Amino acid sequence: MKNPEIIDYKGKSIYYMDFSGLRNTEDITSLIFLSKEYIHSQREKSLLILTNIEGMHFNNEVKAMFSEFVSGNKPYVKASAVYGISGLQRIVYNGVMRLTGRDIRSFDTLSLGKEWLISFELSEVVS
Repeated sequence: MKNPEIIDYKGKSIYYMDFSGLRNTEDITSLIFLSKEYIHSQREKSLLILTNIEGMHFNNEVKAMFSEFVSGNKPYVKASAVYGISGLQRIVYNGVMRLTGRDIRSFDTLSLGKEWLISFELSEVVS
C-alpha cells in the first residue's frame, strides 16, 4: 500500500491518493482511513484531491466504503479528480457519483487530472 502524499504542482498543493493495483479490502480500508484522517483535519473547501484507481479491485464492500468516504469528504474538498478508470470500474464510479452527489472529474492520465485541478483552482481565484 502506498501512503497518501501532497504533490506540489505548479505552485499548488494536491492531495494524492494512490489505490492503483490494490487487490485486497484491508489495504483499501487502510488507505481510506489514513486519507480520511488527513482530509477531515483540513479547512472546509480547501483541498484539491487527485486519486489513482488504475487496476484497483472493486466489490460491493469496497463500493460501500468509497461511497461513505467520498460523501464524508465533501465539506473539505474544493475540487477532486480521479484517473485510471477502466471497464467495470466506470459503472461503479458512476454509481458512487450518483449516490454521493459529488462531481469528481474523471481523466485518463495523472497529468490531465493535475492540469484540470490547477485550472479549476485558477478559475476560482479569477471568479
